[in-house]
Amino acid sequence: MRIVVASDHGGFTLKESLLRWLVSSGHATRDLGTLDAEPCDYPDYALLAAAAVAQGEAERGIIIDGAGIGSAIVANKLPGVRAAMCNDLYAARNSRAHNDANVLTLGARVIGEGLAQEIVKTWLETTFELRHGPRIEKILKLEQKLFGSF
Repeated sequence: MRIVVASDHGGFTLKESLLRWLVSSGHATRDLGTLDAEPCDYPDYALLAAAAVAQGEAERGIIIDGAGIGSAIVANKLPGVRAAMCNDLYAARNSRAHNDANVLTLGARVIGEGLAQEIVKTWLETTFELRHGPRIEKILKLEQKLFGSF
């Protein structure tokens, strides 16, 4: 699976760890930054990852900041992106099965490395349940109404 990964300084260490783990798990990844732990602004990196997913450059995106909240807010501004902040396995599973989330946001100051890997693994392995399709169609129609064809 093609996955883009991005973080701000608060998520940098966890991002680096998850990138290594994703590659060792056989995924094709692209690191969109940040490239160090120097202070930076999460909206810049969340936008890069969400845009890559929205434009079809990647199937999924993972964004890590301190809490996971800000990046989810930014990512969800883009048509075609369904970002979910998940700090537990239930939310990870639900975000995929019910919402067909294509972007995952994590809070590096909320969860540890081991749980983050379990969340990502669950999120990547959970398939969308087609019975929820009509709800996703409503989201897509709303985006088309608000943003036009994208």
